[in-house]
Formats: sequence, structure tokens, C-alpha cells
Amino acid sequence: MTKNPLVNALVATGYITLVALLMFYGTRFLGNKPDTIFAPIAMISLFTLSAAVMGYIFLYQPLQLYFEGEKKASVNLFLKTVAFFACLTIAAFTILFLI
Repeated sequence: MTKNPLVNALVATGYITLVALLMFYGTRFLGNKPDTIFAPIAMISLFTLSAAVMGYIFLYQPLQLYFEGEKKASVNLFLKTVAFFACLTIAAFTILFLI
């Protein structure tokens, strides 16, 4: 990702929004389908993919900085990204409770 923690947090939020929209509107397009083994497989696959994507967004640049010897900058970037993401999460919950 980038060395800008705000951009990293926004990309993570965008990814979550995309997945949520797909899940919300995807069920409307499918209609009532019979339960099969594929639904749990798809959900576990989505969970695994999301863990990988979020790991990349949050950890790629900090790990690169860390292995380049810039340990303080690495920790700083990671913590700032998490802090920005926490602010975006709090904002989402605030909007949820106000609407």
C-alpha cells in the first residue's frame, strides 16, 4: 500500500464497503435459493480473502519499513493507519446510530 495512513484506512474502508454492498445486494439478485454446501464455502473463502487483503493493506508498508531498518517509522505508520481506521469505524457506528 502507501506510506500514507489515511489512504490505507480509506482503502480498507472502501474494501469493506464493497464487500458489504455485494453481500447486501447480492442476496436480492439471487432470490430464494435452496441451501447448499456452497454458501458456507463461499463465506469462509470470503473471510480468508478479507483477512489477506486487510493484512496487505495494514501490514505491507510497515513490514517493508521494518525490514529496511526503519523500525520507529514502521510502528508509527501501522499505529496511525489503525488510528485512522478506528476513527472511520467510529464514524460509521455514529451514522448507524443516528439514522
